[in-house]
Amino acid sequence: MSLHGKVALVTGGAQGIGRAVVEHLLENGAKVALVDLNQSVGEECKSDLDGQFGEDNCIFIQCDVTDAGKLRDAFQSTVEKFGRLDIVINNAGINNEKNWEKTIEVNLTSVIQGTYLALEHMSKEYEKEGGVIINVSSMAAFLHSPHQPVYTATKHGVIGFSRAIADASEQGNYGVRINTLCPAFVDTQLLRTVEHEETMGKFVKYKDEFKQRMDKYGILKPSLIAEGMLRMITDESLNGAVMKITCSKVLIRTFILLKSSADTSNS
Repeated sequence: MSLHGKVALVTGGAQGIGRAVVEHLLENGAKVALVDLNQSVGEECKSDLDGQFGEDNCIFIQCDVTDAGKLRDAFQSTVEKFGRLDIVINNAGINNEKNWEKTIEVNLTSVIQGTYLALEHMSKEYEKEGGVIINVSSMAAFLHSPHQPVYTATKHGVIGFSRAIADASEQGNYGVRINTLCPAFVDTQLLRTVEHEETMGKFVKYKDEFKQRMDKYGILKPSLIAEGMLRMITDESLNGAVMKITCSKVLIRTFILLKSSADTSNS
């Protein structure tokens, strides 16, 4: 699948993994709507990208992904601006064990909502041309810990939902591939929330153990996650796949693709 001329929407697109993905998409000739809650960061990101890739290739849409109406409007604005939609990356996520209801809303509910909105704009069942959806989970779905029980649950949920809807897409001939990305520790703002009681609540007492895990397993750069995501977007053989991205302190980078539920259970 060539990215040239394709249109993508990326939630959480103004920073971290989202921004790295947006840059990779633009470098490969796509047009992108970066959707983010943070107005100032989003506007600054848009300005930087305009300087690199030209003013007509991306737009910034301020949006709280937990607001279903605003998320729907973001999809509609993207299509109105660029005339189509081919790629949706449900990347927005938070780590907040204290306000665990919000964590579920952002990490799981908005992913489900974003997937259904993407299907409305891309699925052949709606007489569209097809496309690809990437939902971002985490290695926390495979390696649970006492630090993030609700975060872990949401990331399990993203994999389960994505694989089930990918099967539905295949059986229903939607023409939309749906895959899941599971990064290990990534150098983003989210990673630093483990140090604060206002986000971790009573689980903040485990922060030193959490940091030891980061030291043991290493921390990935967002650009590597973007590289893996582009592989899942462009490889037309992948539907219902789960990609694990990990690293070690000696910078051995590992991409592991799981293509069946049996593979997941044995990992």
